[in-house]
Amino acid sequence: MSGIPFNHRMSAHCESGTLTALLNHNGLHISEPMVFGVSGAFFFAYLDTPQFTFPQFVVRSKPGDMRVQIEKRLDVKLVKKHFADDKDAFEYTNSLLIKNIPHAVQVDMFYMDYIPKYMRVHFNGHFITVVGKDGNDYLVSDSYYPSIVKLSSESMAVSRFTKGSLAPRGFTFYPLSVKPDSEINWKKQIYAGIKQVVFNMTKIPIPFLGVKGIRKFAREVTTWQSRTRDTDHLSHEIMMIHVTLEERGTGGAGFRFMYASFLQEASKLLNNESLSDMAEKMMENGDKWREISLFTERIGKNREFDSNKMKELESLILARADFEESFFKELGKIVK
Repeated sequence: MSGIPFNHRMSAHCESGTLTALLNHNGLHISEPMVFGVSGAFFFAYLDTPQFTFPQFVVRSKPGDMRVQIEKRLDVKLVKKHFADDKDAFEYTNSLLIKNIPHAVQVDMFYMDYIPKYMRVHFNGHFITVVGKDGNDYLVSDSYYPSIVKLSSESMAVSRFTKGSLAPRGFTFYPLSVKPDSEINWKKQIYAGIKQVVFNMTKIPIPFLGVKGIRKFAREVTTWQSRTRDTDHLSHEIMMIHVTLEERGTGGAGFRFMYASFLQEASKLLNNESLSDMAEKMMENGDKWREISLFTERIGKNREFDSNKMKELESLILARADFEESFFKELGKIVK
């Protein structure tokens, strides 16, 4: 295989990982946790609306917001395009490869034919980086895969134009220009990202967002039994708590470990010992969220849904809300 020289690296999350790799390729030396932290992507929302067949929760900012914030805070210019059909999308992709420009494309993960079939799921929000072409196949860097791999043009076409939630519509992006990391006011931009998270977690006046959302999640999880068809359905939804926290590219514990890494890196970069102390606290918080993950996995598998178990789950989640409210208020004082 041959293609654009590209430093492939695995990462915790596909969007932050893809963005990080492209920024580094273009000369901005930055880690995935720093991208996550500077962009203010740490978040929590409990979503119980007619749009969803069952309540869901999210643990990061909405898709695309990370790119917007990185553009604004790090003075990065991204080229972003959608396409109406695969013909135009392929012409554009091929033109970029001729110019040796690696670029990210949004795909449905199910059609990544290098992934074993038993591991494939339909998810329209996955990102890969196109770095070359070999005959009828494209060479892609997938941050969830250990090496650069081939993807057939047929699979690429289908995956970029699937329908449904988060439909890709041929979306692609790549950095047009970046500011060298030596010219960035890191203190200003790190603090801006932290302040955004502090506001979203503790001050946003919406009852299902931030720590308010965590408390709503804790209270309502005890009512899920009355909202499910049967025990199997409840088991599935309870175990999805574990999946959301641990298996959807969060780096573990719903991005808590990644945020701790960001704070630790920021501490060293800014010579700020207080941020190092907060990193340790967030790491411990991540351990507690992982206990929730393991608890839901266990009671889900064993069908242990009596009132005592559900109240215990409520208490575990409420404790995280209390901790994070205190944590982010303290963090806000450090960066004020």
